[in-house]
Amino acid sequence: METPGHSEMDTLPSELLYSHSKLLKINRELLVAHIRNTQCLLDNLLQNDYFSGEDVEIVGACPTQPDKVRKILDLVQSKGEEVCEFFLHVLQQLTDAYVDLRPWLSEIGFSPSELIRSKAVVNTDPVSRYTQKLRHQLGRDSKFILCYSKKEEVLLEDTYTDTIMELVSFSNESLGSLGSLACLLDPSTGVLNEQGETIFIFGDAGVGKSMLLQRLQSLWAAGQLDAGLKFCFHFRCRMFSCFRDSDALSLQDLLFKHCCYPEQDPDEVFAFLLRFPDTALFTFDGLDELHSDFDLSRVPDTASPWEAAHPVVLLANLLSGMLLRGATKLLTARSGTEIPRHLLRKKVLLRGFSPSHLRAYTRRMFPDRAVQDRLVDQLEANPNLCSLCAVPLFCWIIFRCFQHFHSIFDSSPEMPECPVTLTDVFLLVVEVHLNRTQPTSLVQRNTQSQTETFRAGRGALHALGQVAHWGMEKNLFVFGQEEVQASEVREADLQLGFLRAVSELRPGEDQPSYEFFHVTLQAFFTAFFLVVDDKVGTRELLRFFQEWGRPGDAAAVSCSPPFLPFPCLGDRGVAGEDPFQNKDHFQFTNLFLCGLLSKARQKLLRHLVPAAALRRKRRALWAHLFASLRTHLRNLPRVQSGGFSQVQAMPTFIWMLRCIYETRSEKVGQLAARGICANYLKLTYCNACSADCSALSFVLHHFRKRLALDLDNNNLNDYGVRELQPCFSCLTVVRLSVNQITDSGVKVLYEELTKYKILTFLGLYSNQITDVGARYIARILDECKSLTHLKLGKNKITSEGGKCLARAVKNSKSILEIGMWGNEIGDEGAKAFAEALRDHPSLTNLSLAFNGISTEGGKSLARALQQNASLKIFWLTKNELDDEVAESLAEMLKVNQTLKHLWLIQNQITAKGISRLADALQNNTGIMEICLNGNLINPEEAKGFEDEKRLVCY
Repeated sequence: METPGHSEMDTLPSELLYSHSKLLKINRELLVAHIRNTQCLLDNLLQNDYFSGEDVEIVGACPTQPDKVRKILDLVQSKGEEVCEFFLHVLQQLTDAYVDLRPWLSEIGFSPSELIRSKAVVNTDPVSRYTQKLRHQLGRDSKFILCYSKKEEVLLEDTYTDTIMELVSFSNESLGSLGSLACLLDPSTGVLNEQGETIFIFGDAGVGKSMLLQRLQSLWAAGQLDAGLKFCFHFRCRMFSCFRDSDALSLQDLLFKHCCYPEQDPDEVFAFLLRFPDTALFTFDGLDELHSDFDLSRVPDTASPWEAAHPVVLLANLLSGMLLRGATKLLTARSGTEIPRHLLRKKVLLRGFSPSHLRAYTRRMFPDRAVQDRLVDQLEANPNLCSLCAVPLFCWIIFRCFQHFHSIFDSSPEMPECPVTLTDVFLLVVEVHLNRTQPTSLVQRNTQSQTETFRAGRGALHALGQVAHWGMEKNLFVFGQEEVQASEVREADLQLGFLRAVSELRPGEDQPSYEFFHVTLQAFFTAFFLVVDDKVGTRELLRFFQEWGRPGDAAAVSCSPPFLPFPCLGDRGVAGEDPFQNKDHFQFTNLFLCGLLSKARQKLLRHLVPAAALRRKRRALWAHLFASLRTHLRNLPRVQSGGFSQVQAMPTFIWMLRCIYETRSEKVGQLAARGICANYLKLTYCNACSADCSALSFVLHHFRKRLALDLDNNNLNDYGVRELQPCFSCLTVVRLSVNQITDSGVKVLYEELTKYKILTFLGLYSNQITDVGARYIARILDECKSLTHLKLGKNKITSEGGKCLARAVKNSKSILEIGMWGNEIGDEGAKAFAEALRDHPSLTNLSLAFNGISTEGGKSLARALQQNASLKIFWLTKNELDDEVAESLAEMLKVNQTLKHLWLIQNQITAKGISRLADALQNNTGIMEICLNGNLINPEEAKGFEDEKRLVCY
């Protein structure tokens, strides 16, 4: 037997100064117990000529796996020290194959020699091979995006653009934004429930949920995500609707047969997955498109990965963690879809494109700078189109239409100058697709009008509409060959690209199913069918408007058949109860119905529908629209507060406004405005986007009385502010907090609000306003003499903007409350506000919390308060105020008897400063509390101030 040289022995730890052969001998039983994969060892020993073919046959003849390991060890030790060292090197390199030996290899501190490191190690481990196959398959499947024309694919890398990802609480309150997809998987970011298993990603239709998952899959396939994730399984939830009630699968079959099958040893791969579930990433796309009575809280539990169960049961138990607890699971759904809180680990809201995202997407879609500029000019001239572009799907549709115009008008695109609605956009999409099927000439352009195009394609559109309507009635989004053939859809109709084949086959079928490229398109075709089909009566025309009814009226107005029970999941309870909490596909159908029956579309439709039928349907729709709106507004809850009759509108009201705007009827808008019998309209947390501001203005510009409008916590941005321009003439209260408004939007507010000078309340908390916007707000304060409340917290205002605002506050005789929490005005800004406070006649509430104010700024404010008799509440929380400031405030309290509440929470005041404040309180009967929680005082020191109840130290 060969003996290692002195230099080789030196590489071993001092306590293990023996050969590699002895190391194998001493740990023989440990190796026999933990080596389960002998094939990798044999492959590498054979490839490097350490084993012969005869050696491999000898090992293969052993009856059991432990016997094979023992025989390999015998042969390796018999062949000398180099072979033993190489054996250890293979164990160390193939971590997946020999995962149980990692602690032992780390403990012995094995480090191979240069000679052994030069030897090639081949990874034939089934787990590693499966990971490679998964990466290859997902990399291939996620490389391209299939365009809606079906004939065209584009590279994901050339098209994907980030959208706004916002972490939210259980109640959908913002917890901050996510900067990248890596942060989405970060186990320490935004966790709501440590025991939860599911990262829930939600947003409106078309906002980019599926694209985000495809991007994640692409990054994983390229090895650019967490290296610990060895598996990635992608499922679309609608696939689970394809299974029969009687179907049952094991978890292994679901993963391998319906995702990707291992080339070798599937049982070993599955066993690895069960042992290390944290190495798996699951993505489930579109929970809202799962057609069943799917209720996560009522699905039977199954904890056995080998027991066969219905695939929907497996899905529910994967999400809950009953199966593969510890795996990373991402689930997407449309806004309004809720899952039980105990399943949630994180909630992430996708808000679509910000202006910067839109610019980046524009550059990707149009590399030519000249074309970019033309597109931006057209969008800025058409704010309705611009607002639609905040939703990636609609942005994509509009950009493709623009490309179409660009290609047929000699690079001089012309966008319509009149207001463009969503119906206009989808009609244009349909026209483009129909024209692609027409014969083309190299020397002659297509001169067919829109009317001629639709008249020629009426049969195809009617057939597609019949499929869409059938699915919408049954809440189905995937159609089999039977349904498609029953609607008389021809092969040529399929080639139009509106329907596309679904990759997953239904069990027992060898022909593909179909789906519309997006649920919004299915809604459009459903509405088109309801309008053009002669047999559709009034009841059927209006069946989807049942979603506008009050919750208690749902059963009475329902025209839809009850959903069929799903036996494998048990009875849901109330017959006919709709399991979907989100009904946007119905709402879009109503929206398109209003658009198609609008006056502007009559020129087109009179060639497709008999005139009498068209008049009948229009009358029925308008009558129902008026009655529903009037009833809805009358039944909204009202609160009398602050001199206002306040109505809290719901998301349904937003859909009503959208439908009204889609009609483009001034008469409808006037009647809707008459139905608003309150003077404070609250639309917070309604998922309103900038396009909805156009619909809101369409109604409110007919409102002749003064009105308060609260749009806090939506997704309006600067486009939305511009679209509100027609209704600023009647607004006395404007609340636009948490809406991504920048200085550009503030400029619009200044230009409009100073025209009418009736503003009393302006709320712009938590936006993206800088010093530039602060100057515009200061001018609003200067010119609007009735402004009493101004909320500007959590923006990006520094000392310069703070000084401008302070000067405006000083000159105002009406302002009562200023909120500046969470800006960066610092000491210079504080000094300017101190000057404004001196002898101010009206200001009662002021917040300068969390503004980086330190000693000098704090002392200036304290001195100013000695000459102020109006301020009642002063927030200085989370600054850098010390004992010097406390001493100045104590001096102020000897003079100022009108201040009631002083908040100094989380500053740097010690017991010494608090003592001075306590002494000052002996001569002050006006102040009610001084809050000092979170300062530099311990509980023992705080006991010394217990007698002064107005000092709150803990």
